[in-house]
Amino acid sequence: MKRYTDQSRFLIAVDCIVFGFDGEHLKILLIKRGFEPEKDKWSLMGGFVTPEESLDDAANRVLTQLTGLNGVYLEQIQAYGNPLRDPIERTLSVTYFALIDIHKYEAQLNDQYHAEWFLLKDAPPLIFDHNEMVETAKKKIRYKAALHPILFELLPKKFTIPQLQNLYEDVYNTQIDNRNFIRKLTATKLLIKLAEKDKSGSKKGAFYFKLDKKKYQANFQAFLNFIPKPDKLIAV
Repeated sequence: MKRYTDQSRFLIAVDCIVFGFDGEHLKILLIKRGFEPEKDKWSLMGGFVTPEESLDDAANRVLTQLTGLNGVYLEQIQAYGNPLRDPIERTLSVTYFALIDIHKYEAQLNDQYHAEWFLLKDAPPLIFDHNEMVETAKKKIRYKAALHPILFELLPKKFTIPQLQNLYEDVYNTQIDNRNFIRKLTATKLLIKLAEKDKSGSKKGAFYFKLDKKKYQANFQAFLNFIPKPDKLIAV
């Protein structure tokens, strides 16, 4: 096999940032690293790309091997290439993020590598540059959520307004006025109110809703009227 001459070789890895919503709080999935350096410290789901794999295939394989999660939509974010990011060997890492409804994948999750959900705001320090990766992923989600209904990937098919408000508050790290949120949300006419109620929180209960995807695609600008405005909404 021919090779480019006088060129350095280095490793390529993938790291998966998985965000989940349990109906009340936004969480991040972390594992205990299984080898040195930084063995047994909290980490994103990462691994090396093999010669026969694409980056996407490697990300899906790594996520399944380390957590048991399968069939999860992963979206590539960016590459990290600081020469000193891995103390053992020069390694370039390509990051991916996923958004899931935690309850939908509960049965798949295994604990071989101590996979555990943490409240996003209470997550422990991570190895290498993984904290930086998480911060970039959070900015990516905030930016995309203002333009596309990606946060609904975190919700079940039917959801309540309080669940939706909790989700947006956690994603944008802000408090939202309840009455104002409901008023703006109703004005979008992008949600379909169902007859069924969730009575787990009170006797009165809260009506379930679902997103009208056809109307959303035709008039997604209406959604922007109630999106919280974080201090920094950055396209990445």
